Amino acid sequence: MEGLSVKKFTTAEKLNWIRLIRTPNVGPITFFKLLENFGSIAQAITELPAMTSGKTIPVSLGDAENELEKTERFGARVLTLMEPEYPQALAQIADPPPVITILGHPEQLNQASIAVVGSRNASANGRIFARKIAHDLGERGLSVVSGLARGIDMEAHSGSLNTGTIAVIAGGIDIIYPKENEKLYQAISESGAIVSEMPFGLHPQAKHFPKRNRIISGLSQGTLIVEANPRSGSLITARLALEQGRDVFAVPGWPGDPRSQGGNHLIRQGAILVEKADDVLDNLSNNWENPSSTFELSPVKTKKTVAFTGEQRQKAAPGESGVTASEIEKSLTTAPIAVDELIRQCQSSTADIATALLELELAGRLERHPGNKVSLKRL
Repeated sequence: MEGLSVKKFTTAEKLNWIRLIRTPNVGPITFFKLLENFGSIAQAITELPAMTSGKTIPVSLGDAENELEKTERFGARVLTLMEPEYPQALAQIADPPPVITILGHPEQLNQASIAVVGSRNASANGRIFARKIAHDLGERGLSVVSGLARGIDMEAHSGSLNTGTIAVIAGGIDIIYPKENEKLYQAISESGAIVSEMPFGLHPQAKHFPKRNRIISGLSQGTLIVEANPRSGSLITARLALEQGRDVFAVPGWPGDPRSQGGNHLIRQGAILVEKADDVLDNLSNNWENPSSTFELSPVKTKKTVAFTGEQRQKAAPGESGVTASEIEKSLTTAPIAVDELIRQCQSSTADIATALLELELAGRLERHPGNKVSLKRL
């Protein structure tokens, strides 16, 4: 994220970042809007209860200390976006996790990487291909990123264990899901890296997987889909990769197999067809003379570019903006709408709309979606 300069963090600063991101209704976008509004995380924590009339109370210092202590005792490390080890590629997406937990080797996250994902119910041929291409890409200097799921993910990790693999999980860093991948989890933690943005001890839920998928694609120069049915979560990862300005690759499959429909559809839509590792390496947006060098990705152009200099900013008090949260709420439904379209319809300034949306989000009535879209939360 542009404007945030890396630095060495004190324990007190890290605890404040944990406190704010673990606060109910504070997601990554809201987190950085609060930082922009108040100038520092400590000030945001102080002001948040008054700003929301007591509806949003930051997580206690004791809870944050407990999470940090458990994480470190487990052998993992908490990283904030402003620390130098935070993955550069992930920091460039529109909604980077402010805090991630890493088990294993953090330096792995700043190597050139490719995501390899696909069906949990993969075919035998699909599994063989995923393992082989992950091995070949690893031999050519790329780290392989995947989601530690059954099927294609498992094979992608297994094929790249000796060259470098990164598993992004949907639960806490200590939660192995599915349990059958326990040995693989241990092997990755020893030779590669495991990444989570969820609190320690949290078991994964269905709503956590799309969030995990944006990290998989965000860590990677491109995303390769091996097998995916039309409703596969892998297609969500492909869409997120496109929104993040990354390359999308797909392996063609047998027309009669539903697991081929997702990849074949992506190819028809313009994804790069892949039959071997060279098809990936020859078509990545950046031409590396040495792919195993540190990942240097051109900044992704997003609609949200905010400069955080750390200086105090004057915050807008509730009711002072040109449009109120209640007025914005009346314009929303449970169907996502682009914020730009909302600004056009309401004929109000970007700053006023942002303030109103922030108030709704902190009240738990607004949901954010990829592509800078928002909707009312379903009850």
